[in-house]
Amino acid sequence: MTTTTTDIPTEAKVVPGSDGLLLDVDGQIVPNYDATFTPFKEGDVVSGLVVRIDKDEILVDIGYKSEGVIPSNELSIRKNVDPNDEVELGEEVDALVLTKEDQDGRLIMSKKRARFEKAWRRIEAAAESGEPVEGHVIEVVKGGLIIDLGVRGFLPASLVDIRRVANLDEFLHQTIECKVIELNRSRNNVVLSRRAVLEEERKEQRQEILDRLQPGLVVEGQISNIVDFGAFVDLNGIDGLIHISELSWSHVNHPSEILSIGDTVQVKVLDIDRDRQRISLGLKQTQEDPWQRVVDTYRVGDELEGEVTKVVTFGAFVEILDGVEGLVHISELAAHHVENPREVVQPGDNVRVKILEIDSGRRRLSLSVKRVEGQILSAHVGEPAPAGPGDLDDVPELGLSDDVFAGGSPAPVEVVPAEDVPAEDVPVEDVPVEVASAEDAPVEDASVEAAAAPDEDPAAAGEDAPA
Repeated sequence: MTTTTTDIPTEAKVVPGSDGLLLDVDGQIVPNYDATFTPFKEGDVVSGLVVRIDKDEILVDIGYKSEGVIPSNELSIRKNVDPNDEVELGEEVDALVLTKEDQDGRLIMSKKRARFEKAWRRIEAAAESGEPVEGHVIEVVKGGLIIDLGVRGFLPASLVDIRRVANLDEFLHQTIECKVIELNRSRNNVVLSRRAVLEEERKEQRQEILDRLQPGLVVEGQISNIVDFGAFVDLNGIDGLIHISELSWSHVNHPSEILSIGDTVQVKVLDIDRDRQRISLGLKQTQEDPWQRVVDTYRVGDELEGEVTKVVTFGAFVEILDGVEGLVHISELAAHHVENPREVVQPGDNVRVKILEIDSGRRRLSLSVKRVEGQILSAHVGEPAPAGPGDLDDVPELGLSDDVFAGGSPAPVEVVPAEDVPAEDVPVEDVPVEVASAEDAPVEDASVEAAAAPDEDPAAAGEDAPA
């Protein structure tokens, strides 16, 4: 008959030196079996060996008088699991004691709740220290991933990586490290961020990259983001910015016209702000400068074809090569007076132009449409054209500022009506000659033939007749 603690008579005493394993009962030494059991109570987490695996439960030897039973629904936080996928025979597992003796006298335990308790302690410690936690991706849900940490942790899609991940399925069944950014034990709510871990790792790399980079170096990177004012390039740990003005030698309306996220590009380091860890990059500097082709190929007086790219109040810009535009001033658009350049040209028109000026220093190109055909046509009726066809010595100095080429509008030219010009200011040669009809001519201006009637006798006029 087995003697238990509850059956020990009041005269039973622990044998000295037996560590409580032997009892003296009425002078008889008997084993104290209760002393061999690990003391525990409901809610404690205990360890044991898996001794049997059934379809709906497993048995675990924890050193108690009977094996503990873990039902299949208490094995994992996952649903509908196969016990054989969760444990193996002889494996040591931790389990939380739910009840020491149910209605059938069995010891009921839970493996998932033991993990839950241990996980919460670990998660709380990680949240306090800032250390990352490791978990397994078990589900892809709307808006993010579910991570098995012993508890269900939620990883939002925006925090999975440094950049937005298009396909979250690629992370399924992977083991990843995350930081705990939100914790609520009462609601079992754990929010994670893998991005925080990656950014911290890259922070150490940034300084190494900044120390290595120097202005003038050409490096390779990947387009990580595109915004209205430029594109960001990942330089293997730190982002640099290509401003929209440094993307191409030609005009760019939006960076997405020439770049896409994920593109690999060669860029030149233009400037580095080491204090703020900012890097300015140039893409066009790694490409051939089309302006140099202009300098090497064309001369003043050459005629060539181009496309009108933009019409402004003071003229039109014409692209003669990819990335090279010249200005046709409003006064050089046509032989006649032009009030509005759109009367003559529209964006997209192909025109033939003559080069009037090449300013290599300021990268400025002045063109003319009206001087094509080898001569300068007069803008005024009756005014002769200059003697020398195509003579560029007679080209007027336009006096165009940098603002004009940059797209600014010059001061408007005031056109004074003819009736407002004082008579003394009008040159004689510019006064139009009025031809009067015969009936309106004064008598004193009439000719001899017109003054004498054909049927009138000149003599009858007497002394008044003209000699």
